[in-house]
Amino acid sequence: MSNKTGLADRWVSSLDIINKTGISRATLNNYIKMNLLPRPVVKRPKETSVRARMLGYFPESVIDLIIQIKELKKKGYSMDSIADSLKRSELISNSEESLIQDETKKKDISNPLNLTINDITCPAYLLNYKCEIDWINEDAENNIFQKKIRNIKEPTARNIFLVLMRASHDNNQIKNDLIDFHLGFLKGKMMKHELEQLYEGIYQNEREYLQKRYESIEPATPQAVNKIILKLSDSMGTCVSDCVYYMLFREGILFIHAQETNSIQEIANLLSCRSRVINDLLKQRMPTLVSFAVLIADLQNSVGICAELPSEEYFELIHQIWACVEGSFKQYYGTYGKHVGDGMLYYFLKERDNQYLINAVSCALEIRENIKKLNMEWKTRKGWFNELYLNIGINEGQEYFGAIPSAPSVEFTALGDTVNYAGRLSDFARYGAIWTTKNLINRLKVEDKASIRYGIRHKDQDRETLVENTFSRIIDMHNLDNTTISKFKDISTLAITEIVGRR
Repeated sequence: MSNKTGLADRWVSSLDIINKTGISRATLNNYIKMNLLPRPVVKRPKETSVRARMLGYFPESVIDLIIQIKELKKKGYSMDSIADSLKRSELISNSEESLIQDETKKKDISNPLNLTINDITCPAYLLNYKCEIDWINEDAENNIFQKKIRNIKEPTARNIFLVLMRASHDNNQIKNDLIDFHLGFLKGKMMKHELEQLYEGIYQNEREYLQKRYESIEPATPQAVNKIILKLSDSMGTCVSDCVYYMLFREGILFIHAQETNSIQEIANLLSCRSRVINDLLKQRMPTLVSFAVLIADLQNSVGICAELPSEEYFELIHQIWACVEGSFKQYYGTYGKHVGDGMLYYFLKERDNQYLINAVSCALEIRENIKKLNMEWKTRKGWFNELYLNIGINEGQEYFGAIPSAPSVEFTALGDTVNYAGRLSDFARYGAIWTTKNLINRLKVEDKASIRYGIRHKDQDRETLVENTFSRIIDMHNLDNTTISKFKDISTLAITEIVGRR
């Protein structure tokens, strides 16, 4: 009895693509016409809920590709330039075309694509955009770097140029070729004089060597997926690799060193499933020490509002709140994180954005204004006197930042007190206030600090006055013997301030 694999088990329908990416059907058709996406296989849908008699099915990799196109469009690139930069490599095109032909001809496919990065039998590693190795397999450690990279706990010490420059490699030619190869990905993005900042503690002779190599190499022209000839042999003359396949992700670049004598069909099949590859990589990514800001927002009196509203209206309200704030998080490069309870947690990472601190503050201020508008809509709709408030706490720090596998996705988290303190500040805030720490304010650029209003409110009988540019400890603002305030004893001596608006 043959083990047939259905098309929908490995592919996605046009309806799924439209729902998951938010593009229109016209845009989807346009991407097909521009050869950005392969032509679909038209087949009768298996889902009984679908009314259409026939549906188009695509390889699942097109979802990540469409998201990448949307991000490039947001950055101002024209569709022509996007089409040029995202031309699909012959490797993936051939792989997907063969699958399409197989389905079109209704051939029996007995081996489903269940490959993961752990099935790669060639040296492979993920390099982030700070040139740090975030994931690596044993083959790459043994045959490429001749070093146990996974034993290096400090992310900056996994900088690939630092590793290569100070490695005692059996074959210096391999070391030099690898330096040239990876330096090609930096050329055009980094000027020669900037190489001295490539990694911390770079020696004078290392800087001079890299600058000399920089002048002699051609810059790489990264595409979404590509193949580059790179012949490496060990000191005994044994071939290590003939070529390198690479795939670009937002998180970094996956490199796979292969030999032409090896079967590359497995690599082709693996790389055709972008979402599966990055999900596997993120699950196994080595923790990275990252500077970041974290914003936690909680809906005030959510239990009371839930009790008052019919279930369907409460869920509608929660969906509207998420829709109301989601655009702000995207605009300011926030990354969703796991948060216990019904609140929201977003990270603003320095590695993605040098403006991460002021972006967290700007995002909080914009969210507060958007919630005010939503609040007025619901007050008009319900005729009630309830007020919708998102109480916000912001903190900054440097913690190990990693991913926790959580089927079917991956959740990002930072371990340490930075997130805990932001959560406590969110609990402390009332009536839509935004509280942050003195450390965060002090780390803002001078112009950014001058652009916001912050301070401590003081009451004198019935009069409240904001004393700007000041801080206070929680212990000095409240009686911690009060049962309501006692839960803040762990941050009672933390210097904080309220962000009230822009100047």
